[in-house]
Amino acid sequence: MSISIITICFNNLPELLVTMASVDKQTLPPHEHWIIDGSTNNEINDYLQKNAQPAYRNWISERDAGIADAFNKGAQRATGEILNMLNSADYYFDEQVLETVSGAFVEHPDILWLHGKYQLKRGGVWVTIGKPFDPSQLYRGMRSLSHQGMFIKKSLHTKYGWYDTSLKNAMDYDFVCRIYKECFLFLNVPLVVFAPGGTTDRDYLSALKEGRQVYEKHHGFSIKLVIWQWRLKMLHVLLKSAVGTWLYRIKVRMKLENL
Repeated sequence: MSISIITICFNNLPELLVTMASVDKQTLPPHEHWIIDGSTNNEINDYLQKNAQPAYRNWISERDAGIADAFNKGAQRATGEILNMLNSADYYFDEQVLETVSGAFVEHPDILWLHGKYQLKRGGVWVTIGKPFDPSQLYRGMRSLSHQGMFIKKSLHTKYGWYDTSLKNAMDYDFVCRIYKECFLFLNVPLVVFAPGGTTDRDYLSALKEGRQVYEKHHGFSIKLVIWQWRLKMLHVLLKSAVGTWLYRIKVRMKLENL
């Protein structure tokens, strides 16, 4: 199966180099790797122009209208059967990820997307989380999903459209709210490492608010969502305290981090 990787970046060459190295180490090279550079300076473009790149690497350097617009620029240009959004600074868990994903799509020809576990830093410790997506718990947002750990067939965009450019943070969740009934597969292995400090991390409460707006647009008001987001807000505040960090590390030692 041909896999197109899309990496959006903005004034962060060192982080982009991490992501590029991860792609280049894969035992199964991608069909293509699109770099969507929306930087205000020429550092990334100059590096790509002056240093030899694999034949599968393509890039555009131009301003965009936000994250969703950058995603769309990559997705619309991609020619692979499967798309993966691997943002700059994020990287694949190991060198076999693309081989594993491609094999899963071949073995399960009916699926239209898949996702796996992912690593991230929470409460000051690195944890591996992720469990099978449950459509009945869509109100929980991207709790069990990482956009970087999702591999989707491009045909889903043909059916459901592109990312909503009116959204600042929840464009990936909005897309999940559209495809949630489609056949998928969960791989019970880590696929990506999610770099700390992303846009959603920095603007967490606003991201929750936008996520609620997205859910209600598609599915209407949900008291379950209200309660769930209240829980997330409390945990977010708690994890910023020494007591919260200590309690979370106990939770990790008890192997409860995936709850």
